[in-house]
Amino acid sequence: MTADPDRPFFGAETFRLDNGMEVVLVEHHRAPVVAHWVWYRVGSADSPPGKSGLAHYLEHLMFKGTEKIPPGQFSKIVARLGGNDNAMTSHDFTAYFQIVARRHLETVMEMEADRMVNLRLREEDAVTERDVIVEERRQRIDNEPAALLEERLAAVQYLHHPYRLPVIGWLHEIRTFTREDALAFYRRWYAPDNAILVVVGDITRAELEPLARRIYGRIPPREVPRRRRVREPEHHTARYVELRDSRVRQPSVTAAWLAPSWRVDPEGRAPALEVLAELLGGGTTSRLYRALVVERGLAAGAGAYYRGTALDPTGFRVYATPRPGVALEKVERALFEEIARLVEEGPGEEEVARVRRRMVAEAVYAKDSPGGIARIFGSFLTSGLDVSVVERWPARIRAVGREEVAAAARALLDPDRVAVGRLLPARAEGTRS
Repeated sequence: MTADPDRPFFGAETFRLDNGMEVVLVEHHRAPVVAHWVWYRVGSADSPPGKSGLAHYLEHLMFKGTEKIPPGQFSKIVARLGGNDNAMTSHDFTAYFQIVARRHLETVMEMEADRMVNLRLREEDAVTERDVIVEERRQRIDNEPAALLEERLAAVQYLHHPYRLPVIGWLHEIRTFTREDALAFYRRWYAPDNAILVVVGDITRAELEPLARRIYGRIPPREVPRRRRVREPEHHTARYVELRDSRVRQPSVTAAWLAPSWRVDPEGRAPALEVLAELLGGGTTSRLYRALVVERGLAAGAGAYYRGTALDPTGFRVYATPRPGVALEKVERALFEEIARLVEEGPGEEEVARVRRRMVAEAVYAKDSPGGIARIFGSFLTSGLDVSVVERWPARIRAVGREEVAAAARALLDPDRVAVGRLLPARAEGTRS
């Protein structure tokens, strides 16, 4: 199946303000609603040494108010408008969004532009929010064995790169955060020329552009530094991490490989890796699920995923959970047997075609969600890519053939370069390994 690579999929319009802020608009007129997102090209991987998670800390503090908006009132104002808002931090970006009726777009734009430059932090708010994040870490990470394993697996998968650090930060470093740390990070990175405005919804460019130029365009640009990341060395050895915990009720095994992202892809393999992840572990019709769950009855679940929208080399993972009474070692062995079979034999032509059709269909369904569209564009653009990569994504996927998927599998899925994480219950008292 062929596709015109120059035909836009979402029909995004783009323009840039005089201060350097990039604006992306996708018209979506099915309801009188708009999704308004501001994305900053900075994430937890850009936190200074010894302050892991500082980007996430600042995300929390951005709700503490300005001279115009009292502390804690931002979200309440959005709620009174009948909308909802939130924010999120990843390794590569920090994003803030509001979903509101079209008539309230100007209001939330004014609010977001205000806190881009006028954040006010009281010492007591900085201390209180630091304690909130300590508790968040305890609840989401320290009390969840699967999340603890995820942290440990990232720390052994990446030997040097800051993707090895948790987005929320290490607990002992979170406790050192200060008001001055947050303000220094804010002044360094939060500026219009380091931001992307993505608006999806019931508005036209003729309506949005004057608003954007009047509201965001009046903010002076600032010389934001380039993001400088250390380079991950080439991997030559397999690495293993095993976490045993009395709270584990469902053991699991995860295998992770270092993979090129869409931005860092000298061999052009990112589209094939997208297809490979879906073919291996994208739902109940995938190879791993059919082999381990349906046919062999060893696993309760199995899957794979690939985080292609990353600024730097990223991860490709496969995972499985055993059925009750099945040893994790047996499931792990079966998992690698299926991977080895795919590498040796390659996928079938119809198998790849079926996966391509499903992936493109899912992209079509994603066009129904303004927030989902905004997330797609923001994650790609903050990874150093441009709008054309998003618009051509379905065409690039349609163009992936059997040989490209086979070559990607052979190049990537090397058992001597894998990082394996095992989650197991604690050993019974008195037993030895």
